[in-house]
Amino acid sequence: MKILRMLAFAALGALLSAAGAAWAQAGRQPVDWSAVSLESIGGGPLPTADYKGKVVLLVNTASQCGFTGQYKGLEALWRRYKDHGLVVLGVPSNDFGGQEPGTAEEIKRFCEASFDITFPLADKQVVSGPDAHPLYRWAAAQTRVLGTPQWNFHKILVGRDGRIIDWFSAAGGMGPKLERAIEAALTAKE
Repeated sequence: MKILRMLAFAALGALLSAAGAAWAQAGRQPVDWSAVSLESIGGGPLPTADYKGKVVLLVNTASQCGFTGQYKGLEALWRRYKDHGLVVLGVPSNDFGGQEPGTAEEIKRFCEASFDITFPLADKQVVSGPDAHPLYRWAAAQTRVLGTPQWNFHKILVGRDGRIIDWFSAAGGMGPKLERAIEAALTAKE
């Protein structure tokens, strides 16, 4: 009986995930990357206008989270696909569990020393609720509660056309579903 319940939940999860991806695209407004203003964790503005026509994996990060090891997988994705049009955009946030209390310099130093991070990192931002950064408010308007960050290392995949393709919870990790979605997005036409 326990196995049947597990199989039923797995099938339901797969169905909801597929429906969620289709729903994420339907009638959604694209992001205007040229209007997105984000400061780099190293200082100065991030070149967000350059993200137009690229696939962007938007990830809210935290240095003291149980999922912090996902930095390694994010860096691997960046190195593997950046020349094919992928931008991994890390957005440190202290929204969940107070797990990113450090300053910009402390976060930057941690990411570089611990995970050799070279993908773009924004300065620390609020990513949930009414005070969220405008980019995250846009994402929330597109996905409603289903696609908004509920914890650190929530991933939002934005296609070349600026529309949200799908989202991935932190618990989903860095698995093959995420990589397949990235590969499909990279080969899709704008």
